[in-house]
Amino acid sequence: MLVFDQLKKDDPQLRLLTGVVLIGMIVLLSGLWYVQVITSQKFVENQRAQAYRTVRIPAARGKILDRQGRALADNYPNYRVSLYLEELPKLFKAEYQRSRAERPRGREERAAFESLIRYRVVSNLVQNLSQVLNQPMAVTYDEFVRHYNAQLALPLPLANQLNSVQIARFQEQPVIPPGLDLDVQPMRFYLYATTAAHLLGYLRRDNQSREGEDAEYDFRLPDYRGRVGIEKAFDSTLCGRAGVKSVLVNNLGYRQSESTWVESEPGTNVVLTIDLDIQRAAERGLQASMNYTRGAVVVMDCRDGDILALASAPSFDPNRFVPGISHADWEILSDPKLRPQLNRCIQERYAPGSIYKIVTSMACLEAGLDPHQILQSAGHIFVGRRRIKDTAAAGDYDFKKAFIHSSNTYFISNGIHAGVDRILEISRRLHLGENTGIPLPGQETPGILPRPGEDPIVWHDGETANLCIGQGQVAVTPLQMAVMTAAIANGGKVLWPRLVDKLVPQDPLLAGEAWTYKRGRVRNELNVSKRTLDLIRDAMRADVEEEGTGKAARIPGFRVCGKTGTAEVTNPQGRVVDHTTWFAAFGPYEDPRYAVVVMVESGVSGGHTCAPIAKEIFLALRKREMVTAPTASSGLKSTPPEG
Repeated sequence: MLVFDQLKKDDPQLRLLTGVVLIGMIVLLSGLWYVQVITSQKFVENQRAQAYRTVRIPAARGKILDRQGRALADNYPNYRVSLYLEELPKLFKAEYQRSRAERPRGREERAAFESLIRYRVVSNLVQNLSQVLNQPMAVTYDEFVRHYNAQLALPLPLANQLNSVQIARFQEQPVIPPGLDLDVQPMRFYLYATTAAHLLGYLRRDNQSREGEDAEYDFRLPDYRGRVGIEKAFDSTLCGRAGVKSVLVNNLGYRQSESTWVESEPGTNVVLTIDLDIQRAAERGLQASMNYTRGAVVVMDCRDGDILALASAPSFDPNRFVPGISHADWEILSDPKLRPQLNRCIQERYAPGSIYKIVTSMACLEAGLDPHQILQSAGHIFVGRRRIKDTAAAGDYDFKKAFIHSSNTYFISNGIHAGVDRILEISRRLHLGENTGIPLPGQETPGILPRPGEDPIVWHDGETANLCIGQGQVAVTPLQMAVMTAAIANGGKVLWPRLVDKLVPQDPLLAGEAWTYKRGRVRNELNVSKRTLDLIRDAMRADVEEEGTGKAARIPGFRVCGKTGTAEVTNPQGRVVDHTTWFAAFGPYEDPRYAVVVMVESGVSGGHTCAPIAKEIFLALRKREMVTAPTASSGLKSTPPEG
C-alpha cells in the first residue's frame, strides 16, 4: 500500500506520524472494549438499581356553595417550602469531612454517625429558613429519620401556609439554599369559620385510596376525607379523582426525575339550599339569646321543603381540623355539657312540650271539638290520682284562648276525650319517630313516638295526658318540628326536607352535566279538614298578635304565627332538672312562605327565650325578599345517586 511504500523510503517523520495514529487507534479500541465489555455489567446493575416509584396526587376538593352560589367551603393555595434531600449530597459530604475527627470505627456506629451528620445539615438549613421566614420551625431527628428511610423520593415539608410577606422574603434571598423549593397545593378552607359548621362538617387526614381507585402506591401525598356533615355525606362527590406521578429513583433512593402519568380530576361542587344570610342571622340570634347557648334553629320554605338555615349552637371552627386539630382544641370540642360537635337540629331528640299541642289540636278538632265550647280550669287537672299543674291561670277557656295561653287542662281534657289513637295517627302522618330523609345518612336520630300495645309499658290515661302536652314517651328533633310547622302552613302537605340543590362540575365546560335534586316532594298528607287547619293557623296568629305567649315575635307589617313551648327535662328519679324551650312559627299569615323552629336548652321559656330569636330570623327573611326574589332551581337531571 501507499503508506507502507512510503515507510520503506526511510522517512522518520512519516513513521512517527504513523505510530501516533496507530497508538491512538489502539487506545480508542481499548476504551471501547473496556466500556462495552468490562464495565457493561456495572451499567446493567445501575439500571437495575434505578426504579420507578408511584405517587398518589390528591385532587382539588369540590366547593360547597349556598343557594346563591356563595362559597361556604373552598380551597385556597397553600404555599409551602419543602426540602429535596437528593440535592444535598455535597453538603452531606462536606459536613462529613469537617467531622472526620468524630468518626467512630464500628460499622453500626458509623452508619448512625452518618445519619446524624445528614440531620445536622438539614437542621442548619431549617434554622436558617426559620430566620428568613421569621417563623419558628424545627424538624426532629426522629421525623428526619422516618422520612429519610421511608420517603426519600418525596420532598420533606418544612413550612406550610406561608403569607405574602413570607413568600416575598423567601424569593428575595440573594441565594436560595440548595434543596429548598417553594410550591403550592390546594388546602380546604371554610370562609365563614363557625357558620354552618355542623352542616358542612370537617375533614380528617386520610390517605387511603377511594372506591374504584388503584390501591397500590409507593407514596401518597397528604389527603383528607370528610368525617361529618356534607363533607362526609358527599365525600365521594367532592373528593374528585386522584392523579398519579412516577418518580425515578436511584439505588440510594434519591429522586432522579419525575413525570405525571394521570392528571387529577377536581371534585364536583355541591350547591346547598341554605341561604348564607339567613343562616348567619339564625346563628347570631342563638348566640345573643344567652351565654353558652345550647340550641338549634331550622328555617324551611314551607312551599317546597327547601331548608334555608340549619343552625346549631355552640358551634366550632372546622378550619381547626386542617391540617390537624390540636389536643387543646379537641378538649374544648369534647366538653360533656356544651357538646359543640353535636348538631342539635338532627342529632339530639327532645320533648316537644307545648308545641306538640298543635298535633293534639288537630286530633281534637277532627274528633268534633267545638272551638267555642268553654272549659273551666281550676289551674290544675287530676288524671286518676295524679295532679297535673296548669301553666295557664285558672279560668274559662275556649280553643283559641287555651291555645295562646297554653292551657294544659284544656288540651289534656280534650285530648283524652279524642283518644290517643287519633293523636298518634296524626303524628305518624307527620312521620314523627322517623328520619326526615335529609341527605346526611347516619347522622340523624329518628326521635321517639310511642306505640301503645307494642311498647312494654302499660298505657293509661296518664301517658295520654303527658302525650297531649308533649311530655312523656315522645321525643322529636327541631327539623321534625319544622316539617310539622310547614305542613300546617302549606295546607297539609308533609314535605321531604331538601338540603342539597344540585351537584355542579367545577369545570365550566361540563356545566351541562349538573345534577339537580327534585324540589317540593310530598311525603304524606295530613288529611285533616281545611276548617281544622284554619282554626290552628288563626290560633297561632293570635298567639303572637293577641297578647299570647309568642308576642315577642311580633313584627309590624309581617304577620308571624307561632306556638311556644317549654318541656321539662327529668332525671331517672323523675325530678325536673332542666327545661327545653321552643318556638314553632310560620309567616306571613296571609301567604305562608317560611317555617321557623327555634329550640334552646335551659331557656327561661319559649316566649321569653325563643320567640325573640325567631323575630330576628323573620326580619332577615323579610329583608331577603326585599333584596332579591327567591330563585327556582332549574335542573337538567333529577334524582341523582346518593352523595
